[in-house]
Amino acid sequence: MVYEITEQQKVGLGLIGFGISFTFVGVSLFFDRGLLALGNILWLAGVVILIGWYSTLQLFRKNYKGTACFILGLFFLFVRWPIVGIILEIYGCFVVFSGFWPSVSGFLCHIPVVGWVIQYPVMFLDRLRRG
Repeated sequence: MVYEITEQQKVGLGLIGFGISFTFVGVSLFFDRGLLALGNILWLAGVVILIGWYSTLQLFRKNYKGTACFILGLFFLFVRWPIVGIILEIYGCFVVFSGFWPSVSGFLCHIPVVGWVIQYPVMFLDRLRRG
């Protein structure tokens, strides 16, 4: 399974990676607002560059509940309630991108080390279930 990625999409993936990294560091540093806001901006810019303006708008319009939670999380982040904001943003992301999780899990299972880590608990539970 080979994916062709253009240079623009590589930049989008890089921005998404940096956005997630800044968000992780912001949470690690006791919900630092500046890092969380920068992580959100980089993540959103990366998504837009990766899939394009039209597809991004279509993705967020398709799922109003997830979009509302994500935007409300951004609002709470900017009005200095970072814990509530991050919880709402994470929930919103899971709801908005719920259609992509089967594709993402299938892709991650084909990566050598990551695939083994993901598939091992499933195999272990199957063995326990069989006896």
